[in-house]
Amino acid sequence: MAMTDPVGDMLTRIRNVVMLGRREVEVPYSRLKKAIAEALLREGYLTKVEVTGEKAAEKVLRLGIKYGPDGEEVIRALKRASKPGKRVYRKAGEIPRVLDGLGTAIVSTSKGVLSDRECRRANVGGEILCLVW
Repeated sequence: MAMTDPVGDMLTRIRNVVMLGRREVEVPYSRLKKAIAEALLREGYLTKVEVTGEKAAEKVLRLGIKYGPDGEEVIRALKRASKPGKRVYRKAGEIPRVLDGLGTAIVSTSKGVLSDRECRRANVGGEILCLVW
């Protein structure tokens, strides 16, 4: 069966790895997934984002999952906001504050994939890809 939501698959893989308490997860590579992972890295949810493999078909994203000093989960929830069947777009002033700023919304904008904080700073809106807290 063909995968209809590669981003949703990536988020599910991250959720599963966090539940198992593992430090790394591998996800099939795409530029969008790499951009989302880099936004999560900038916001402190991941420890590393690496691309392995030479040819396009072999490329894999290796993500380092971040845990607190006592091994507590940094990623408590990871929700897909915009789905292939129902896209969610917001203007710059309407981007949601996840848990009053404790969480992060990852947004695909004309300036690339940014966190909600970066969107407010740059005053850009876009497609709300996922919410993390």
